[in-house]
Amino acid sequence: MSASASGPAASAACRTAPLPVLGRDVLVPLVTGGEVTYAALDYAASAPALQRVWDDVAAYAPYYGSVHRGAGYLSQLSTDLFEAARAEVAAFLGCRPDDQVVFTRSTTDSLNLLAAAVPEGTEVFVFETEHHASLLPWRRARVTYLSAPRTPAQAVETLEKALAGREGNAEALVCVTGASNVTGELWPVRELAAAAHAHGARIVLDAAQLAPHHPVDIAALDVDYVAFSGHKLYAPFGSGVLAGRADWLREAEPYLAGGGASRTVARRADGGVDVEWHTSAARHEAGSPNVIGVHAIASACRALREAGFDALVARERVLVGRVLTGLAEVPGVRVLSLFGEGAERVGVISFVVDGWNSSHFAAALSAEYGIGVRDGLFCAHPLVRTLLGGEQDAPGECGAPEAAPGERSLNAIRVSFGAGTPDEHVDRFLTAVGELVRDGAAWNYRTEDGRCVPDRSGRPERPRG
Repeated sequence: MSASASGPAASAACRTAPLPVLGRDVLVPLVTGGEVTYAALDYAASAPALQRVWDDVAAYAPYYGSVHRGAGYLSQLSTDLFEAARAEVAAFLGCRPDDQVVFTRSTTDSLNLLAAAVPEGTEVFVFETEHHASLLPWRRARVTYLSAPRTPAQAVETLEKALAGREGNAEALVCVTGASNVTGELWPVRELAAAAHAHGARIVLDAAQLAPHHPVDIAALDVDYVAFSGHKLYAPFGSGVLAGRADWLREAEPYLAGGGASRTVARRADGGVDVEWHTSAARHEAGSPNVIGVHAIASACRALREAGFDALVARERVLVGRVLTGLAEVPGVRVLSLFGEGAERVGVISFVVDGWNSSHFAAALSAEYGIGVRDGLFCAHPLVRTLLGGEQDAPGECGAPEAAPGERSLNAIRVSFGAGTPDEHVDRFLTAVGELVRDGAAWNYRTEDGRCVPDRSGRPERPRG
């Protein structure tokens, strides 16, 4: 894939990040001496909080109070804020009038909630390419794992074939990502939803990597459920969302039993208790809710909508093109892809470097350039193993990840960015990759607690030339 825009106009559009984030001026020490502004290029794990989100949270903090059951002014204000956040998220997702928006802790929590709510005996269809949050929660269901497709069309064909082979009248649910947390590639969500519905199945969209980069519209995509996390959407504090059809959620046992989920509780003559549970989203929001986290998510949703996804997507395509073009010019670098060259991506790119252990390479980017990326299998072990095939991660003096019994050590490097990423971070990253491949690391590294870290005992004689 090459950059979709070029010239002075594109360059000007990318010069600065459109949405300022916290930490943009943080200085970090380099092992080689001096300091540099930290380049946060690990957005796929946790995006920096938007400055606007932080300001909104700070403005609310003095008014913080209990939610839903307090008579005091601050409690009522906090309740209004909490429910206004629910409406903001519903608008952000294009929810249908009858959809519920349930606040959770994360995408993982959201999908586990849905897994607990599916009717017993439900058949779940999930591609092996999913993040573990989508791959693992379905313990109450019969699960069919689908092999990794190599084109979007093959993904749809694979799903249609699997659904056509169903026997009986059990409920069925398809779980699919919107954008891969490993390759960044966009999945054909609308087409997969059409295939699911044609065979009487529902579909849940893991939008953890999609929502920060592209608009997510439940009605337009025709999906039944959407899950995403605040911490990937430029909002801190560990909140998430599950939104979608109300019937399974309304009929399921509460995800957590406790105050807030119950409408009435009364003792019975036999010593037990009778409970009437809420049928609204509160049914699955027991306990005191994370009102600050929920307010942060709503603030991030509002900021992204007001910034305009058309402009954000256009800018990110330029950055993606720049990174892919830059990596292609470095000998020995291979970008990982399911769907091949030209596939549409969000700002998530994984790669390997010939002759380098990926943990070692990531450690050198951090210690010698002040660049934060991620290395490993990215909580998507089956996918990364499929993408790497028979390639063993290069042996190195440190950081080699533990392999499963009988398997080779596999590992990759992931760079990810978004609306808070300035040009300089991308340019520094590409320069660093080129220098490390050409000249090697300027420092010795060792393994400490399973991680590759600089050896502080002294600098080797490896000047860059």
